[in-house]
Amino acid sequence: MRDLDKDGRLLCEMQGKIFERSAKEYSTSSAVFVRRYMNSEYAAGMDREGFADRPADVQDAFASLDDQYGISRYGSVVYTQDELFWIGYIYRCWAYAYELSSKAVYKISSVTDMHAVYFAYHSMDPLNAVRRLMEAKGIDPDEQCTIEAGVRLLRKIRAEKGCLSR
Repeated sequence: MRDLDKDGRLLCEMQGKIFERSAKEYSTSSAVFVRRYMNSEYAAGMDREGFADRPADVQDAFASLDDQYGISRYGSVVYTQDELFWIGYIYRCWAYAYELSSKAVYKISSVTDMHAVYFAYHSMDPLNAVRRLMEAKGIDPDEQCTIEAGVRLLRKIRAEKGCLSR
């Protein structure tokens, strides 16, 4: 695990703002927006490059999602701006601190899971909230991240969701 340094906090803040603005400016439900975003090329770019040194407009993120997935008006449940900011911030904090992809973090904890713990966790230190989320999923936050550990984790998640076909 790496510390949440200045660059990490800037990334968390940027992603939090994107999520927050989606409540009013994006055409789908919050769950659809978050799923699209966390699996998007835009989020993968943040995972790889960071974007911390160059200004990014929230509309760029929305346009990127529309280009990748197409425009949709699917869904009607929209979370509050505060909830979405926190969810976006925590997802980026998790990906940054544990050096995981956005896709991997989303597979571990869906937006429904994140929304369910918002009231209990939103006032915690972000890294403490991430640790608790990991522990709730049966993941040791102090375990060294290796490919083998990642494979075990994904198999566990798939088995819990009934997705394992073997």
